[in-house]
Amino acid sequence: MKARVVVTLKNGVLDPQGQAIEGSLSSLGFAGVANVRQGKVFDFEVDGTDAEIVRSQITAMCEKLLANTVIENYAIEISN
Repeated sequence: MKARVVVTLKNGVLDPQGQAIEGSLSSLGFAGVANVRQGKVFDFEVDGTDAEIVRSQITAMCEKLLANTVIENYAIEISN
């Protein structure tokens, strides 16, 4: 199964990299861009046919490695 995990900072957590990107976009002439937030995307394949089991495995991956759950949220997408 194919999986995608999107990791983003929780609301209220400062995002200096997002602020820097926003400033750079403005400097490059891209007007009207605001509230830029930076995150991470992980795409991978997981062996298995049971979506519930695969989701459980990916959740464990996120909790243990892919996301810092103190300051980050994650969303899991699974497809065949």
